[in-house]
Amino acid sequence: MSLSGTLQEVFTEEAGLAVIGATAGHPTLRPEAHSEAERQLKQKLDSRLMPTLVAICLMNYIDRAAITSARLQGLQTDLHLTDVQYDTVIAILYASYCPAQIPSNMLLNYITRPSFYISTCVILWGITSALTGITKNFTDILACRIFLGLPEAAFYPGCMYLLSRWYTRKELGLRAAILYAGLLISYAFGSLWAAAILGTMDGTVGIAAWRWLFYIEGAVTVSIGFLSMWLLPDYPDNTAWLSVEERHLAQLRLADDVGEADADPQEASLFEGFVMAIKDPKVYLFILLNSCEILAMSFSNFFPTLTATLGYSTTVTLLMAAPPWILPAIVGLINAWHAGQSGERFFHLAIWWWMTIIGYVISLTTMLTAARYCSLFLMAIGYSGMSCNMLTVVWVANSIPRPPAKRSVAIALVNGIAGIGNVVGSYIWKASWGPQYVTSMLIALTAATSASVLAFVIRWVLIRENRRMELQELRILQGAQHERIEKAAELGGVSFEEALRRRKGFRYLY
Repeated sequence: MSLSGTLQEVFTEEAGLAVIGATAGHPTLRPEAHSEAERQLKQKLDSRLMPTLVAICLMNYIDRAAITSARLQGLQTDLHLTDVQYDTVIAILYASYCPAQIPSNMLLNYITRPSFYISTCVILWGITSALTGITKNFTDILACRIFLGLPEAAFYPGCMYLLSRWYTRKELGLRAAILYAGLLISYAFGSLWAAAILGTMDGTVGIAAWRWLFYIEGAVTVSIGFLSMWLLPDYPDNTAWLSVEERHLAQLRLADDVGEADADPQEASLFEGFVMAIKDPKVYLFILLNSCEILAMSFSNFFPTLTATLGYSTTVTLLMAAPPWILPAIVGLINAWHAGQSGERFFHLAIWWWMTIIGYVISLTTMLTAARYCSLFLMAIGYSGMSCNMLTVVWVANSIPRPPAKRSVAIALVNGIAGIGNVVGSYIWKASWGPQYVTSMLIALTAATSASVLAFVIRWVLIRENRRMELQELRILQGAQHERIEKAAELGGVSFEEALRRRKGFRYLY
């Protein structure tokens, strides 16, 4: 039986006279059928939304990191770039990428068609990536990297916000992990792809292999962008490929999760969410945490260069750069699933950072090939905590769940401003510091340690907030929060008192 048919059977009015969507009263869901209906809805979303986002995520990293593989095959020489200019080309992307995330997510919260908005940005960065192949000098490639950062800014914070509009707090971690697994696989797949193109297409129709790399990857990204316009959903109240019954259940699930409707007050302005977000101290702690995480994991942007210190040819180096990313992709999915089941956040992040710290220590103490390659695996496994962005951004969404306007800005602030870690990280892996990169690894190791400390502080703050809520649960709720609870009651077909009872069950996840 289809999901729509299941819902039409299980959604009934209290009088048993009409299905969901009737205007005469509020429908209720028979308890015995709720789980099955919800399971079918999630299955439908997972089969369409998640593969699309993973494919976009795959190309997002491949397009951004193609320059590191192209460097091994002559990009820096052909464009006459000094080491400082090359580092600047890496860093300049984040100068546009980071600040653009905040207005992008603010706008996304008020756009009714996020599927069109995100897909258009994918197409634009695909075109920009392809144009990198025709660059002739430092100015040309600098301009391409600046303009690449603008449309890319819509993706990570935008897709995390979109996921938070469809999945509950405990479901969000696993979906973010699936998305981030796509990124980790792209680290491996991107190296293999680059090895194939760079190894076979040099001089084809008189074009250098590194230029073909940008042309091919950009064309694939544009194609995925056009498909995404049809595949991605919009919001639970207006997605065309869901029935009325399915849209209602999607809204009801999120209302039940927190005890408030996932909606902004009708009178809310575009900037109200921004004001609420910057007033929340937790946002600043998360920004510092994510900045340290990104700096600690900045080696990923130079992974082929670090692998090259083992002393092998370009093709072998790119092939050896792939395996270290397979393990964290698998472990990361298991880690995120368990984080969702347990509701715990701190240790599911910090344990993997500690593994990265061990990897740095090994690299700092030896240049033996086997030990050095092993250290690359340990460094990469830090991503099992989805450290750079995803699980941390999930933690942000869990810690600042309502209203949506505030959540969208908080996600963008944490992901955007914290991108300063990428800017700094672009300059700490200087070629002149190789092949041991002692200074680079000491900086990254310090950042990883700082991230662990900050995560512990956030955990303590959230525990304290939970205790405060326990003392305030009997207070009368007023204003916008009262309005959202009334909306949740309306969606669920229950009294305000019942919705308030559900609201009392909300606690921060730490």
